[in-house]
Amino acid sequence: MIDAHRVTLAAEDDFDGWRDAARDLAEAGVPPEAVVWQVSGSDGDLFGTEVRHEPGASFPVPRSFIDVAKSVICHFDPERFSLLYAMLWKLRSNRGAMEDRADPLVNRLQKLAKEVRRDVHKMHAFVRFREVAQPDGSERFVAFFEPDHHIVRHTAGFFVRRFINMRWSILTPELSIHWDGDKLSEGPGATRAEAPGDDPLEAMWQTYYASIFNPARLKIGAMLKEMPKKYWRNMPETSLVQPLIASARMRELEMIDRAAAKTGLKHALEAERRIEPGSNLRASWEALMKEARGCTRCDLYKHGTQTVFGEGPLDATIMFVGEQPGDQEDLAGRPFVGPAGQVFDEALEKAGILRSEVYVTNAVKHFKFEQRGKKRIHSKPNAGEIEACRWWLDQERTLIRPPVTVALGATAARSILDKIVTISRVRGSPLPLPDGGECWVTVHPSFLLRIPEPDRRHEERAKFVDDLKRIRDRAEALTA
Repeated sequence: MIDAHRVTLAAEDDFDGWRDAARDLAEAGVPPEAVVWQVSGSDGDLFGTEVRHEPGASFPVPRSFIDVAKSVICHFDPERFSLLYAMLWKLRSNRGAMEDRADPLVNRLQKLAKEVRRDVHKMHAFVRFREVAQPDGSERFVAFFEPDHHIVRHTAGFFVRRFINMRWSILTPELSIHWDGDKLSEGPGATRAEAPGDDPLEAMWQTYYASIFNPARLKIGAMLKEMPKKYWRNMPETSLVQPLIASARMRELEMIDRAAAKTGLKHALEAERRIEPGSNLRASWEALMKEARGCTRCDLYKHGTQTVFGEGPLDATIMFVGEQPGDQEDLAGRPFVGPAGQVFDEALEKAGILRSEVYVTNAVKHFKFEQRGKKRIHSKPNAGEIEACRWWLDQERTLIRPPVTVALGATAARSILDKIVTISRVRGSPLPLPDGGECWVTVHPSFLLRIPEPDRRHEERAKFVDDLKRIRDRAEALTA
């Protein structure tokens, strides 16, 4: 009988504890079948004993394993610790083991990681805060959410970055997290009964949701797959879903009749194909733009002339996202009309892309600058400003649903992907987005303006045009 070595972790999502213990055990040559993993507070193993090992020779593991392990640790599967250690044991002798797609262990770990990532996406999308009055008269916002996995600590940073200027709490059955504007803290789990009910903001949110609901785009099966009913109880807009679904087909037929009357078509199916991507979609975009003009989500509104919102057709297959408006964009109220915009337009023309057929916007909607004499010099937006403004970009992408979104520069990539990326590493390849679209990353046109050497400037502009051509071809392939 093999002696069992028991490892007790501090929490269900204790990645650091698992990593340290697993590394020591593997380096000491302890095989997977000899290790019993448990979480503090769970029942101990009758035959297990806590054993400390002197580590042996260390060995490297690929980054892909670390990335998968950080997700898998958050899964509810009680075998996850053992499965990960079994994979680590394989990597001890074969560093390429993670690339073997025929290996059932690799497939299972990838499946667990995918399920956790999907749960994280659901939490990002479906947490709804409600305002709760405080004794001192201050504002606090509280949300209740029921994740399928142990992802609350894993996702805490996302909400801190997105709502950095807001005091909030997220209650879940396992644990609760609280942000006071400066420090993140944890508390015990909570029940739905402890979460607040409706608040005055919900009427406004429901009005907005009803305005963007487009019956011509309704696919009930896809909607339920993306937004399962278990989340409906925590979301104010879902009280509208059933009546909107019930009336959707009638409203769609009315749109078809209007299109048929306008074009003189007799065949309803042909009329349906020719429905303009407008009606309430256009009205919803205009309402969103009007709301953005009064944005005070960060302090940039105090200094810029105006909000610079996106522009372009609402059925665009390509959306270009820049960093922020410049001096001329701030004065004109339109994106990409200054020197960088001229470089952008020239590159689009060489790539065979009509600017009138793409949607162009920025990650940050107000001009951030430093005043130097009479000149306003561009200043890079910080993480808090990017996070505060991402809400508007998310709404633009939700309305337009472009198959291809292009990040022009690192700031735009960070806003779209919610992480810092190196342009040289991701340039030229599509990155999947949670909504099913693709993100392509390339340089910002202003970068091309700052290159002093003529030869290098010419070379980089040619590379930028080549990027745009690949993006054009990809968009055409996705919509063919």
